[in-house]
Amino acid sequence: MTAFQTFFLAGFECSTQLRADGRRLDLLRSTGHDLHTLDDYRAVAEHGIGTVRDGLRWHLIERSPGSYDWGSFLPMLHAAEEAGTQVIWDLCHYGWPEDLDIWSDAFPERLAAFAHEAAGLIVRETGQAPFLCPVNEISFWAWAGGEVGRFGPSRTGHGAALKRQLVRAGIAATRAARNAAPAARFICAEPLIHVDPGSHDDPAHVAGATGHRESQFEALDLLTGRQEPELGGSEDCLDILGVNFYSDNQWYHGGSTIPLGHHAYRPLHEMLQEVSRRYRRPVLIAETGAEGSGRASWLHYVCGEVRAAMAAGVQVEGICLYPILDYHGWENDRVCTTGLLSAADASGARRVHEPLAEELRAQIIRFASVPEIRDRLEAAA
Repeated sequence: MTAFQTFFLAGFECSTQLRADGRRLDLLRSTGHDLHTLDDYRAVAEHGIGTVRDGLRWHLIERSPGSYDWGSFLPMLHAAEEAGTQVIWDLCHYGWPEDLDIWSDAFPERLAAFAHEAAGLIVRETGQAPFLCPVNEISFWAWAGGEVGRFGPSRTGHGAALKRQLVRAGIAATRAARNAAPAARFICAEPLIHVDPGSHDDPAHVAGATGHRESQFEALDLLTGRQEPELGGSEDCLDILGVNFYSDNQWYHGGSTIPLGHHAYRPLHEMLQEVSRRYRRPVLIAETGAEGSGRASWLHYVCGEVRAAMAAGVQVEGICLYPILDYHGWENDRVCTTGLLSAADASGARRVHEPLAEELRAQIIRFASVPEIRDRLEAAA
């Protein structure tokens, strides 16, 4: 049985991190999606998308310990109900309540309590079990927030410690949400990368490249208890395997990005086969996209590679276009033209990026002929 209403998904950027300068980001607000949720859900539905990724803003909901104000979330939840949109809700997307020390034992405890309350609320309001992503991109957050200080908690040299703290929180949140909603489903969203040693034949350099590439699996191995089981991980903490893949997810060890088409660029279908064999879970391309004129051609590439992976036996549940809206950059506020839809005007209307829309239409038709997708459509009918 398939997990999602449609094979193609839309991802609404919902980052809420504190930048290194102390400024709080809120992408749901800055894109206007929090005000135009219903219109946005209806707009993506016009392009054949009935499932989306979206987020709760934990820092707005739990302003004091154990006290929850759902005013920022319920209108979005009700908009999804009205539009008939299936939503995967991110619970912790780089942000957390300002009174909470992310390094403390209280962090996983508070996230678990929040997950329990959120899951229960969704069941009460909709009568449906939720789809949840407890902690978004543990590996990237550990690097950006704990290793290089790009955003909160803005530390350097503490990536390994932050990764383990986020894993503890993800495990606790998964179990707490499942306690409130036993039929809940979960996705992870972890970067899928390739690191190439280049022309170096120095054994230490080659080993460094291999180790860096293998590190992409560490958070998942911790979640499943394959590594450091004392953190509490187990196989049931991994449900749908979400992987995030962008054009800059491949690079030379200690060097530059490997461009698509270069001999060192590893085909996406091979990477999907590897992660599928390793974890034996259904796979979701949880994020993928490009900027500017590259949007349509990137989707064309990803879709071709996904079909190749499916032909090789990988169970791919869907492809999420992310972000689906143009947005202001995290660090410089420039408009990042990544979306199928533009920034909203004063009335909430958004322009469509027609080349991407045309490519999406073509890919929907092509995937409808893939046996697994055809069977899904027939079952839904």
